[in-house]
Amino acid sequence: MLLKGKIPVKYIVGKIKYEIILILLYTCTIWYLSKEYNIHELSIPLGVPTILGTVLSLLLAFRSNQAYDRWWEARIIWGSIVNDSRTLTRQLLCFVQTGYNDPEKKHFIDRFVNRQIFWCYSLGKSLRGLDALEGSARLLTKKEIAFVKNHDSVPYALLNLHAKDLKLALEEGWINEFQQVELDDTLSRLCDAMGKCERIKNTVFPMTYSLYIHFALYFFILLLPFGVIEYVGAIEIPLVTILASFFLLIERMAVHLQDPFENRPTDTPMLAISRGIERNLRQMLNDEQVPERMEAEKYYLM
Repeated sequence: MLLKGKIPVKYIVGKIKYEIILILLYTCTIWYLSKEYNIHELSIPLGVPTILGTVLSLLLAFRSNQAYDRWWEARIIWGSIVNDSRTLTRQLLCFVQTGYNDPEKKHFIDRFVNRQIFWCYSLGKSLRGLDALEGSARLLTKKEIAFVKNHDSVPYALLNLHAKDLKLALEEGWINEFQQVELDDTLSRLCDAMGKCERIKNTVFPMTYSLYIHFALYFFILLLPFGVIEYVGAIEIPLVTILASFFLLIERMAVHLQDPFENRPTDTPMLAISRGIERNLRQMLNDEQVPERMEAEKYYLM
């Protein structure tokens, strides 16, 4: 996630640097031809690119709004994961009522909470196409690792282990049937959040819509030098370049926001959120090994 007030100009311009160079060369060529060969008859009424630019602005605004909705939905989902992870741990601590006097119950809760912490990390990594089992030795038992390796979806396999442990707790008499229902309801909400993330990840933004806007944008840029050549002279070179850059940046921003799980600086900060969840849950367990808060990498937080 990009941080407020720390985004360098180099990062912004770097997204469209090749396009800027091409537009600059194209505009310089048009201006040179008009000056050396007096081809003013190639100019077009300024109203033509103006109308196209207005329509394009509306399309880009709609596109940006739809892309931000996808990014914001992803952030809302991860906010619910934070809440449900805390709720799950609180329910375990209250329902099982160990007081940490019973080693068996203590081991049960520690194992369950460590698995929930890793569930958050593994979900974020799987959504980004990374190794979902990376770092599993720190939080999972060897038996649990062997179990999840046989599943395509590591987060889903971890939820299955959660369910098995709830059944064990019920059979041992550590929780009653009503408490099991409450805990299972929390697991269902976590599973629902996982499914929503996978829906965003696997639902491709309509490519035809993107291509139409992309072609219209470049057609507008091609026409713009011919529309202003009679009015501004050599100033058209920086003018056209700057105007085109604004439109290109808006389009590129929408492209990045529409996919919030692509391991880019504009992503939903799933790793940072997972670290925050781990801190919260370990503090609830009175664990002394609480990890440090994740600091921003330059101008963004992953």
